[in-house]
Amino acid sequence: QVQLVESGGGLVQAGASLRLSCAASGRTLTSYAVGWFRQAPGKEREFVAAISWSGGNTLYAYSLKGRFTIARDNAKNTVYLQMNSLNSEDTAVYYCAARIGIVTRTRCDYDIWGQGTQVTVSS
Repeated sequence: QVQLVESGGGLVQAGASLRLSCAASGRTLTSYAVGWFRQAPGKEREFVAAISWSGGNTLYAYSLKGRFTIARDNAKNTVYLQMNSLNSEDTAVYYCAARIGIVTRTRCDYDIWGQGTQVTVSS
């Protein structure tokens, strides 16, 4: 069974960039599609971005495309989320999740989740 651990969150000012990492242990991530989701206080967990097992197919939340980039390094068993031009609306706990099968935007399709990493953007 794959275990996922997120890192790279923190407190930044508006306009800054952050790169989140999702490191896997227990098994290789090679067979898994991986998604990033986020949950702000009082809101539902929402889709951010996802990447297929090969990295050849990526999906983004329509409102975030152009600012966020997802990538993976299967040799390092890690998936990354590069976030640029951050603003206060990006403040949330960011989770990575994995699934066997095609990459999707749907939260309930993912059955392996990390504990999350907090991103706070001050204006």
